Amino acid sequence: MTAPVRTTDPITVKVSLGARSYDIVIGRGQLATFGERIVALRPRARVAIVSDETVAGHYLAATQAALRPSMATGPVIVPPGEASKSFRVLERVCEALIEARIERDDLVIALGGGVIGDLTGFAAAVVRRGLDYVQVPTTLLAQVDSAIGGKTAIDSRHGKNLIGAFHQPVLVVADTALLDTLPAREFRAGYAEVAKYGLIRDAAFFSWLEANWRDVFAGTASRGVGAAPREYAIWKSVQMKVEIVARDEREAGERALLNLGHTFGHAFEAAAGFSNRLLHGEAISLGINCAFAFSARLGLLPAAEAARVTRHLAATGLPTHLSDVQGSLPDADRLMDLIAQDKKVKHGRLTFILARGIGQAFIASDLEAGAIRAFLVEQLAQR
Repeated sequence: MTAPVRTTDPITVKVSLGARSYDIVIGRGQLATFGERIVALRPRARVAIVSDETVAGHYLAATQAALRPSMATGPVIVPPGEASKSFRVLERVCEALIEARIERDDLVIALGGGVIGDLTGFAAAVVRRGLDYVQVPTTLLAQVDSAIGGKTAIDSRHGKNLIGAFHQPVLVVADTALLDTLPAREFRAGYAEVAKYGLIRDAAFFSWLEANWRDVFAGTASRGVGAAPREYAIWKSVQMKVEIVARDEREAGERALLNLGHTFGHAFEAAAGFSNRLLHGEAISLGINCAFAFSARLGLLPAAEAARVTRHLAATGLPTHLSDVQGSLPDADRLMDLIAQDKKVKHGRLTFILARGIGQAFIASDLEAGAIRAFLVEQLAQR
Protein backbone atom coordinates (compact mmCIF):
# COMPACT_ATOMS: atom_id res chain seq x y z
CA MET A 1 0.00 0.00 0.00
CA THR A 2 1.63 3.27 -1.06
CA ALA A 3 0.73 6.83 -0.26
CA PRO A 4 -1.37 8.62 -2.94
CA VAL A 5 -0.03 12.06 -1.99
CA ARG A 6 3.40 13.65 -2.18
CA THR A 7 4.84 15.99 0.40
CA THR A 8 4.14 19.07 -1.73
CA ASP A 9 0.69 18.15 -3.00
CA PRO A 10 -2.42 19.04 -0.98
CA ILE A 11 -5.41 16.75 -1.16
CA THR A 12 -9.01 17.87 -0.74
CA VAL A 13 -11.70 15.70 0.80
CA LYS A 14 -15.31 16.86 0.55
CA VAL A 15 -17.79 16.34 3.36
CA SER A 16 -21.05 15.81 1.49
CA LEU A 17 -23.90 17.24 3.56
CA GLY A 18 -26.00 18.97 0.93
CA ALA A 19 -26.09 22.73 1.41
CA ARG A 20 -23.74 22.35 4.39
CA SER A 21 -21.02 20.51 2.49
CA TYR A 22 -17.44 21.68 2.98
CA ASP A 23 -13.86 20.85 2.04
CA ILE A 24 -11.04 19.47 4.14
CA VAL A 25 -7.65 20.46 2.72
CA ILE A 26 -4.68 18.32 3.81
CA GLY A 27 -1.02 19.02 3.08
CA ARG A 28 2.16 20.76 4.11
CA GLY A 29 2.35 24.53 3.89
CA GLN A 30 -1.39 25.14 3.56
CA LEU A 31 -1.39 27.97 6.10
CA ALA A 32 0.43 30.14 3.54
CA THR A 33 -2.58 29.95 1.18
CA PHE A 34 -5.14 30.16 3.99
CA GLY A 35 -6.05 33.77 3.26
CA GLU A 36 -6.75 32.99 -0.40
CA ARG A 37 -9.15 30.26 0.64
CA ILE A 38 -10.93 32.61 3.05
CA VAL A 39 -11.30 35.29 0.38
CA ALA A 40 -12.69 32.72 -2.05
CA LEU A 41 -15.11 31.54 0.60
CA ARG A 42 -16.17 34.94 2.01
CA PRO A 43 -14.57 37.88 0.17
CA ARG A 44 -16.10 40.54 2.45
CA ALA A 45 -16.01 38.69 5.75
CA ARG A 46 -14.42 39.95 8.93
CA VAL A 47 -12.53 37.25 10.77
CA ALA A 48 -12.10 36.52 14.48
CA ILE A 49 -9.37 34.05 15.43
CA VAL A 50 -9.74 31.98 18.60
CA SER A 51 -6.61 30.22 19.81
CA ASP A 52 -4.76 29.24 22.97
CA GLU A 53 -1.60 30.78 24.39
CA THR A 54 0.67 27.99 23.20
CA VAL A 55 -0.58 27.76 19.62
CA ALA A 56 -0.80 31.54 19.31
CA GLY A 57 2.89 31.78 20.14
CA HIS A 58 3.68 29.53 17.19
CA TYR A 59 1.11 30.33 14.49
CA LEU A 60 -1.06 33.36 15.25
CA ALA A 61 1.21 35.82 13.43
CA ALA A 62 1.43 33.60 10.34
CA THR A 63 -2.33 33.13 10.30
CA GLN A 64 -2.98 36.86 10.59
CA ALA A 65 -0.36 37.58 7.90
CA ALA A 66 -2.16 35.24 5.51
CA LEU A 67 -5.35 37.31 5.84
CA ARG A 68 -6.13 40.69 4.33
CA PRO A 69 -5.51 43.44 6.92
CA SER A 70 -9.13 44.57 6.62
CA MET A 71 -10.39 41.11 7.57
CA ALA A 72 -8.86 40.50 10.98
CA THR A 73 -10.30 41.57 14.32
CA GLY A 74 -8.48 41.21 17.61
CA PRO A 75 -7.71 37.56 18.45
CA VAL A 76 -9.34 35.77 21.36
CA ILE A 77 -6.63 33.89 23.28
CA VAL A 78 -7.50 31.42 26.05
CA PRO A 79 -5.38 29.21 28.32
CA PRO A 80 -4.26 25.87 26.86
CA GLY A 81 -5.68 22.61 28.12
CA GLU A 82 -8.96 20.82 28.75
CA ALA A 83 -9.91 23.26 31.53
CA SER A 84 -10.77 25.83 28.85
CA LYS A 85 -13.73 23.71 27.77
CA SER A 86 -15.80 25.30 30.52
CA PHE A 87 -18.76 27.65 30.93
CA ARG A 88 -16.40 30.35 32.18
CA VAL A 89 -14.17 30.30 29.10
CA LEU A 90 -17.12 29.77 26.75
CA GLU A 91 -18.69 32.97 28.13
CA ARG A 92 -15.44 34.83 27.58
CA VAL A 93 -15.22 33.71 23.94
CA CYS A 94 -18.88 34.47 23.22
CA GLU A 95 -18.66 37.94 24.73
CA ALA A 96 -15.47 38.67 22.77
CA LEU A 97 -17.14 37.67 19.49
CA ILE A 98 -20.14 39.86 20.27
CA GLU A 99 -17.95 42.78 21.31
CA ALA A 100 -16.01 42.45 18.03
CA ARG A 101 -19.36 42.65 16.21
CA ILE A 102 -18.80 39.39 14.37
CA GLU A 103 -21.95 38.86 12.31
CA ARG A 104 -23.50 35.91 10.52
CA ASP A 105 -21.74 36.75 7.26
CA ASP A 106 -18.36 36.80 9.02
CA LEU A 107 -16.13 33.92 10.06
CA VAL A 108 -14.70 32.59 13.29
CA ILE A 109 -11.38 30.72 12.98
CA ALA A 110 -10.55 27.91 15.40
CA LEU A 111 -6.74 27.85 15.42
CA GLY A 112 -5.64 25.04 17.70
CA GLY A 113 -6.18 21.48 18.79
CA GLY A 114 -9.30 19.64 19.87
CA VAL A 115 -10.02 21.88 22.85
CA ILE A 116 -9.98 25.05 20.74
CA GLY A 117 -11.99 23.39 17.96
CA ASP A 118 -14.68 22.14 20.36
CA LEU A 119 -14.86 25.41 22.31
CA THR A 120 -14.84 27.69 19.27
CA GLY A 121 -17.31 25.57 17.36
CA PHE A 122 -19.75 25.62 20.26
CA ALA A 123 -19.37 29.39 20.67
CA ALA A 124 -20.03 29.79 16.93
CA ALA A 125 -23.11 27.58 17.26
CA VAL A 126 -24.72 29.76 19.91
CA VAL A 127 -23.58 33.36 19.25
CA ARG A 128 -26.27 35.17 17.20
CA ARG A 129 -27.93 31.73 16.88
CA GLY A 130 -25.18 30.50 14.62
CA LEU A 131 -21.96 31.87 13.10
CA ASP A 132 -19.91 30.15 10.43
CA TYR A 133 -16.49 28.94 11.48
CA VAL A 134 -13.34 27.45 9.98
CA GLN A 135 -11.20 24.79 11.61
CA VAL A 136 -7.41 25.11 11.41
CA PRO A 137 -6.39 22.08 13.50
CA THR A 138 -2.85 22.15 14.86
CA THR A 139 -2.66 18.68 16.46
CA LEU A 140 -2.76 15.24 14.91
CA LEU A 141 -5.81 14.33 16.96
CA ALA A 142 -7.71 17.37 15.71
CA GLN A 143 -6.63 16.88 12.08
CA VAL A 144 -7.88 13.29 11.93
CA ASP A 145 -10.85 13.48 14.27
CA SER A 146 -12.19 16.36 16.32
CA ALA A 147 -12.03 19.09 13.64
CA ILE A 148 -14.20 17.00 11.32
CA GLY A 149 -17.89 16.26 11.59
CA GLY A 150 -19.38 19.19 13.47
CA LYS A 151 -19.34 17.90 17.05
CA THR A 152 -18.77 20.88 19.35
CA ALA A 153 -18.90 20.89 23.13
CA ILE A 154 -17.62 21.90 26.52
CA ASP A 155 -17.25 19.65 29.54
CA SER A 156 -19.53 19.28 32.54
CA ARG A 157 -18.42 18.37 36.04
CA HIS A 158 -20.26 15.12 35.32
CA GLY A 159 -18.18 14.23 32.26
CA LYS A 160 -16.59 15.14 28.96
CA ASN A 161 -18.40 16.86 26.07
CA LEU A 162 -21.82 16.68 27.74
CA ILE A 163 -22.83 20.24 26.79
CA GLY A 164 -22.65 21.02 23.09
CA ALA A 165 -24.21 21.08 19.66
CA PHE A 166 -23.78 19.71 16.16
CA HIS A 167 -22.45 22.64 14.12
CA GLN A 168 -20.48 21.92 10.95
CA PRO A 169 -17.55 24.12 9.92
CA VAL A 170 -17.48 25.67 6.45
CA LEU A 171 -13.85 24.70 5.82
CA VAL A 172 -11.10 22.65 7.45
CA VAL A 173 -7.45 23.38 6.62
CA ALA A 174 -5.14 20.67 7.97
CA ASP A 175 -1.60 21.95 7.43
CA THR A 176 0.56 18.97 8.34
CA ALA A 177 3.61 21.24 8.75
CA LEU A 178 1.97 22.57 11.93
CA LEU A 179 2.55 19.16 13.49
CA ASP A 180 6.32 19.75 13.37
CA THR A 181 6.14 21.81 16.58
CA LEU A 182 3.82 19.38 18.36
CA PRO A 183 5.40 17.79 21.45
CA ALA A 184 6.10 14.08 20.99
CA ARG A 185 3.59 13.12 23.68
CA GLU A 186 0.82 15.12 21.99
CA PHE A 187 1.57 13.58 18.60
CA ARG A 188 1.58 10.09 20.11
CA ALA A 189 -1.76 10.77 21.80
CA GLY A 190 -3.25 11.81 18.46
CA TYR A 191 -1.98 8.62 16.86
CA ALA A 192 -4.43 6.63 19.01
CA GLU A 193 -7.23 8.11 16.89
CA VAL A 194 -5.40 7.16 13.68
CA ALA A 195 -5.05 3.55 14.82
CA LYS A 196 -8.72 3.60 15.76
CA TYR A 197 -9.79 3.97 12.14
CA GLY A 198 -7.98 0.82 11.09
CA LEU A 199 -9.44 -1.05 14.04
CA ILE A 200 -12.98 0.02 13.21
CA ARG A 201 -13.22 -1.26 9.66
CA ASP A 202 -9.94 -1.32 7.74
CA ALA A 203 -7.66 -4.18 8.78
CA ALA A 204 -5.34 -3.46 5.83
CA PHE A 205 -4.80 0.11 7.06
CA PHE A 206 -4.02 -1.17 10.55
CA SER A 207 -1.46 -3.56 9.06
CA TRP A 208 0.05 -0.64 7.13
CA LEU A 209 0.31 1.33 10.37
CA GLU A 210 2.06 -1.57 12.08
CA ALA A 211 4.70 -1.46 9.33
CA ASN A 212 4.94 2.32 8.87
CA TRP A 213 4.10 4.04 12.16
CA ARG A 214 7.69 5.16 12.71
CA ASP A 215 7.62 7.05 9.40
CA VAL A 216 4.27 8.59 10.34
CA PHE A 217 5.80 9.82 13.58
CA ALA A 218 8.97 11.06 11.89
CA GLY A 219 7.06 12.86 9.14
CA THR A 220 9.71 11.94 6.62
CA ALA A 221 9.47 10.28 3.22
CA SER A 222 9.94 6.53 2.87
CA ARG A 223 9.24 3.75 0.42
CA GLY A 224 9.82 5.83 -2.69
CA VAL A 225 10.88 9.38 -3.47
CA GLY A 226 8.35 11.92 -2.21
CA ALA A 227 6.08 9.42 -0.50
CA ALA A 228 4.41 11.01 2.54
CA PRO A 229 3.37 8.41 5.12
CA ARG A 230 2.18 11.03 7.59
CA GLU A 231 -0.08 12.70 5.05
CA TYR A 232 -1.30 9.30 3.87
CA ALA A 233 -2.25 8.25 7.41
CA ILE A 234 -4.10 11.53 7.94
CA TRP A 235 -5.88 11.26 4.58
CA LYS A 236 -6.99 7.67 5.25
CA SER A 237 -8.33 8.63 8.67
CA VAL A 238 -10.12 11.71 7.37
CA GLN A 239 -11.62 9.82 4.43
CA MET A 240 -13.08 7.16 6.68
CA LYS A 241 -14.57 9.67 9.10
CA VAL A 242 -16.01 11.78 6.28
CA GLU A 243 -17.75 8.78 4.70
CA ILE A 244 -19.36 7.84 8.01
CA VAL A 245 -20.37 11.42 8.90
CA ALA A 246 -21.97 11.90 5.47
CA ARG A 247 -24.18 8.87 6.13
CA ASP A 248 -24.93 9.57 9.79
CA GLU A 249 -24.28 13.18 10.70
CA ARG A 250 -25.98 13.18 14.11
CA GLU A 251 -24.88 9.77 15.35
CA ALA A 252 -28.21 8.03 15.00
CA GLY A 253 -26.44 4.77 14.16
CA GLU A 254 -23.22 4.08 12.27
CA ARG A 255 -21.33 7.17 13.47
CA ALA A 256 -21.24 5.67 16.95
CA LEU A 257 -18.52 3.33 15.63
CA LEU A 258 -16.15 6.30 15.71
CA ASN A 259 -16.41 6.11 19.49
CA LEU A 260 -14.36 2.92 19.68
CA GLY A 261 -12.47 3.18 22.97
CA HIS A 262 -14.27 6.36 24.00
CA THR A 263 -16.76 5.01 26.53
CA PHE A 264 -14.01 3.49 28.64
CA GLY A 265 -11.60 6.27 27.67
CA HIS A 266 -13.79 9.20 28.67
CA ALA A 267 -14.36 7.60 32.07
CA PHE A 268 -10.61 7.23 32.59
CA GLU A 269 -10.02 10.80 31.44
CA ALA A 270 -12.61 12.14 33.88
CA ALA A 271 -11.20 9.94 36.66
CA ALA A 272 -7.80 11.55 36.07
CA GLY A 273 -9.36 15.00 36.42
CA PHE A 274 -9.08 16.02 32.74
CA SER A 275 -5.44 16.80 33.47
CA ASN A 276 -1.99 16.20 32.04
CA ARG A 277 -1.93 12.97 33.97
CA LEU A 278 -3.84 11.47 31.06
CA LEU A 279 -4.25 13.21 27.70
CA HIS A 280 -7.39 12.55 25.69
CA GLY A 281 -5.63 10.38 23.12
CA GLU A 282 -3.89 8.45 25.87
CA ALA A 283 -7.26 7.78 27.47
CA ILE A 284 -8.56 6.58 24.10
CA SER A 285 -5.59 4.22 23.79
CA LEU A 286 -6.51 2.74 27.17
CA GLY A 287 -10.16 2.59 26.09
CA ILE A 288 -9.35 0.82 22.82
CA ASN A 289 -7.27 -1.73 24.66
CA CYS A 290 -10.13 -2.29 27.12
CA ALA A 291 -12.67 -2.61 24.31
CA PHE A 292 -10.64 -5.34 22.61
CA ALA A 293 -9.77 -7.08 25.89
CA PHE A 294 -13.44 -7.03 26.91
CA SER A 295 -14.46 -8.32 23.47
CA ALA A 296 -12.00 -11.20 23.90
CA ARG A 297 -13.37 -11.87 27.37
CA LEU A 298 -16.85 -12.18 25.84
CA GLY A 299 -15.51 -14.63 23.26
CA LEU A 300 -16.11 -12.24 20.35
CA LEU A 301 -12.55 -12.45 19.07
CA PRO A 302 -9.38 -14.48 19.77
CA ALA A 303 -7.21 -13.25 22.61
CA ALA A 304 -4.34 -13.07 20.11
CA GLU A 305 -6.19 -10.34 18.17
CA ALA A 306 -6.61 -8.24 21.33
CA ALA A 307 -2.94 -8.83 22.17
CA ARG A 308 -1.94 -7.61 18.71
CA VAL A 309 -3.77 -4.32 19.31
CA THR A 310 -2.10 -3.93 22.70
CA ARG A 311 1.30 -4.72 21.23
CA HIS A 312 1.02 -2.06 18.52
CA LEU A 313 -0.24 0.72 20.78
CA ALA A 314 2.44 -0.09 23.35
CA ALA A 315 5.14 -0.09 20.66
CA THR A 316 4.30 3.53 19.85
CA GLY A 317 4.61 4.49 23.51
CA LEU A 318 0.90 4.81 24.23
CA PRO A 319 -0.52 3.57 27.54
CA THR A 320 -2.34 0.25 27.28
CA HIS A 321 -3.04 -0.69 30.90
CA LEU A 322 -4.35 1.26 33.86
CA SER A 323 -1.01 0.65 35.56
CA ASP A 324 0.43 3.11 33.01
CA VAL A 325 -1.58 5.95 34.61
CA GLN A 326 0.32 7.79 37.32
CA GLY A 327 -1.45 8.57 40.55
CA SER A 328 -4.63 7.14 41.99
CA LEU A 329 -7.79 6.17 40.16
CA PRO A 330 -11.26 5.68 41.65
CA ASP A 331 -12.76 2.27 42.22
CA ALA A 332 -14.90 0.34 39.73
CA ASP A 333 -18.16 1.73 41.13
CA ARG A 334 -17.04 5.32 40.50
CA LEU A 335 -15.85 4.41 37.01
CA MET A 336 -19.26 2.86 36.36
CA ASP A 337 -20.89 6.12 37.48
CA LEU A 338 -18.77 8.00 34.95
CA ILE A 339 -19.61 5.49 32.22
CA ALA A 340 -23.32 5.89 33.01
CA GLN A 341 -23.01 9.60 32.09
CA ASP A 342 -21.71 8.72 28.61
CA LYS A 343 -23.66 10.23 25.73
CA LYS A 344 -24.15 6.79 24.17
CA VAL A 345 -26.21 5.55 27.14
CA LYS A 346 -29.84 5.17 26.03
CA HIS A 347 -32.71 4.68 28.46
CA GLY A 348 -30.11 3.92 31.10
CA ARG A 349 -28.67 1.02 29.08
CA LEU A 350 -24.96 0.85 28.37
CA THR A 351 -23.71 0.93 24.79
CA PHE A 352 -20.12 0.12 23.89
CA ILE A 353 -18.22 -0.28 20.64
CA LEU A 354 -16.78 -3.79 20.65
CA ALA A 355 -15.02 -5.87 17.98
CA ARG A 356 -15.17 -9.27 16.36
CA GLY A 357 -11.65 -8.75 15.06
CA ILE A 358 -9.32 -6.04 13.78
CA GLY A 359 -11.34 -3.96 11.34
CA GLN A 360 -14.62 -5.46 12.58
CA ALA A 361 -16.03 -3.08 15.18
CA PHE A 362 -19.73 -3.07 15.97
CA ILE A 363 -22.23 -1.34 18.26
CA ALA A 364 -23.08 -3.47 21.30
CA SER A 365 -26.23 -2.29 23.06
CA ASP A 366 -27.72 -3.26 26.39
CA LEU A 367 -24.58 -4.80 27.84
CA GLU A 368 -24.75 -6.30 31.30
CA ALA A 369 -23.48 -3.70 33.75
CA GLY A 370 -22.27 -6.41 36.13
CA ALA A 371 -19.96 -7.87 33.47
CA ILE A 372 -18.45 -4.46 32.75
CA ARG A 373 -17.96 -3.75 36.45
CA ALA A 374 -16.27 -7.12 36.96
CA PHE A 375 -13.96 -6.35 34.02
CA LEU A 376 -13.03 -2.97 35.53
CA VAL A 377 -12.34 -4.58 38.92
CA GLU A 378 -9.98 -6.93 37.15
CA GLN A 379 -8.24 -4.12 35.29
CA LEU A 380 -7.82 -2.04 38.44
CA ALA A 381 -6.43 -5.03 40.32
CA GLN A 382 -3.56 -5.15 37.83
CA ARG A 383 -2.34 -1.65 38.79
